[in-house]
Amino acid sequence: MMYNDALMLMHSYVQNDALRKHMYAVECAMRAYARKFGENEELWAIVGLLHDFDYEKYPYAPDHPLKGAEILRQLEYPEEIINAILGHATYTNVTRSTLLAKTLYACDELCGFINAVAIVRPNKILDLEVSSVKKKLKDKGFARNINRDDVMNGAMELGLPFDDHVQFVITALRQERERIGL
Repeated sequence: MMYNDALMLMHSYVQNDALRKHMYAVECAMRAYARKFGENEELWAIVGLLHDFDYEKYPYAPDHPLKGAEILRQLEYPEEIINAILGHATYTNVTRSTLLAKTLYACDELCGFINAVAIVRPNKILDLEVSSVKKKLKDKGFARNINRDDVMNGAMELGLPFDDHVQFVITALRQERERIGL
């Protein structure tokens, strides 16, 4: 299983450009955390890239991510990847017992929220600060589809101070700002 195979799989299922950019953003954050934690960067990138690949075809819980997990099993993806993807959706009740699974959960909604905050700014992500993200989190009307409990709980599950986690992800996303549209 290689990154390019995962990328082709994602592109075969996902046509929506915004969803692709979200998946690239989560991939980017996962790669950065893999480097930080001394983990397998390609494996972590694949998890970030594929975590929502079934969403366009199966947008309703629990089909997403259960249908995606079935597809990945048929394609003989490792259970480590499948379990991490299943665990990013709290309603699956799949325990996030690995650092990989906890990191995906911590990055998914946060990447979506950072994107929402950055996209309305003149310089997008270039000068985005943690304080701006935290201020927008308090505005329940802003990006209301993003689960704030998941955003907050993700950092806690990783055992990281919230501000440090947000700053780390912002910094990671800046590196790929053109690919993710920021």
